[in-house]
Amino acid sequence: MEGDSVTLHTEVERKHQDSIKWYLRSIRIAQINRDLRLVCTDVQCNEGTERFRDRLKLDIQTGSLTITNITNTDSGEYKLKIIISSDNDTEKIFNVSIT
Repeated sequence: MEGDSVTLHTEVERKHQDSIKWYLRSIRIAQINRDLRLVCTDVQCNEGTERFRDRLKLDIQTGSLTITNITNTDSGEYKLKIIISSDNDTEKIFNVSIT
């Protein structure tokens, strides 16, 4: 429902060596680097992209993504990419529909 918060759960405990990236319609909206030197959401990840305007919260431990004050324009396919090593990664798709 519009105005609510929704959390997209990774269902994993992030390991120090894992990187996590979140995408909406192929645009990176959040990221945690392996060594935590880069933790970004929305505008910090993509300069000039203010779609969520500080409405994204990223859990450092799990990589789960919370969208606060959700609107109809936030509907769509969210992709989670967990990069374990250069040749090993996992992807999950979350379909978000706002009523």
